[in-house]
Amino acid sequence: MKATQTHYETGRDYDIIDVCKDYSLNFNRGNVMKYVARAGKKQDELGDLLKGKDYLEREIAYLRNER
Repeated sequence: MKATQTHYETGRDYDIIDVCKDYSLNFNRGNVMKYVARAGKKQDELGDLLKGKDYLEREIAYLRNER
Protein backbone atom coordinates (compact mmCIF):
# COMPACT_ATOMS: atom_id res chain seq x y z
CA MET A 1 0.00 0.00 0.00
CA LYS A 2 1.43 3.38 -0.97
CA ALA A 3 1.01 6.18 1.54
CA THR A 4 0.01 9.65 0.44
CA GLN A 5 1.65 11.66 3.22
CA THR A 6 4.69 13.56 1.97
CA HIS A 7 7.04 12.33 4.70
CA TYR A 8 6.51 8.81 3.35
CA GLU A 9 7.31 9.74 -0.25
CA THR A 10 10.89 9.02 -1.31
CA GLY A 11 10.67 8.88 -5.08
CA ARG A 12 12.04 5.34 -4.87
CA ASP A 13 10.47 1.93 -5.41
CA TYR A 14 11.02 1.07 -1.75
CA ASP A 15 10.38 2.63 1.64
CA ILE A 16 12.58 2.71 4.73
CA ILE A 17 10.36 -0.01 6.18
CA ASP A 18 11.44 -2.27 3.30
CA VAL A 19 15.08 -1.62 4.21
CA CYS A 20 14.38 -2.40 7.87
CA LYS A 21 12.71 -5.68 6.89
CA ASP A 22 15.55 -6.56 4.52
CA TYR A 23 18.06 -6.09 7.36
CA SER A 24 15.78 -7.88 9.88
CA LEU A 25 15.89 -4.91 12.24
CA ASN A 26 13.88 -5.20 15.44
CA PHE A 27 11.31 -2.57 16.48
CA ASN A 28 13.74 -0.19 18.19
CA ARG A 29 16.41 -0.34 15.49
CA GLY A 30 13.83 -0.01 12.73
CA ASN A 31 12.39 3.09 14.36
CA VAL A 32 15.85 4.64 14.65
CA MET A 33 16.27 4.21 10.90
CA LYS A 34 12.75 5.44 10.17
CA TYR A 35 12.98 8.64 12.19
CA VAL A 36 16.47 9.55 10.98
CA ALA A 37 15.57 8.89 7.34
CA ARG A 38 12.37 10.95 7.56
CA ALA A 39 13.81 13.80 9.66
CA GLY A 40 13.31 17.10 7.90
CA LYS A 41 10.37 15.93 5.82
CA LYS A 42 7.86 17.06 8.43
CA GLN A 43 7.76 20.29 10.41
CA ASP A 44 9.56 19.00 13.49
CA GLU A 45 12.96 17.82 12.24
CA LEU A 46 14.56 18.02 15.67
CA GLY A 47 11.63 16.12 17.16
CA ASP A 48 12.11 13.28 14.69
CA LEU A 49 15.83 13.09 15.47
CA LEU A 50 15.07 13.04 19.19
CA LYS A 51 12.59 10.21 18.65
CA GLY A 52 15.29 8.30 16.80
CA LYS A 53 17.68 8.96 19.68
CA ASP A 54 15.08 7.71 22.16
CA TYR A 55 14.68 4.42 20.31
CA LEU A 56 18.47 4.04 20.10
CA GLU A 57 18.79 4.63 23.85
CA ARG A 58 16.03 2.06 24.47
CA GLU A 59 17.90 -0.51 22.38
CA ILE A 60 21.16 0.21 24.19
CA ALA A 61 19.44 -0.14 27.58
CA TYR A 62 17.86 -3.41 26.46
CA LEU A 63 21.22 -4.82 25.38
CA ARG A 64 22.89 -3.72 28.62
CA ASN A 65 20.18 -5.43 30.67
CA GLU A 66 20.50 -8.63 28.64
CA ARG A 67 24.14 -9.15 29.69
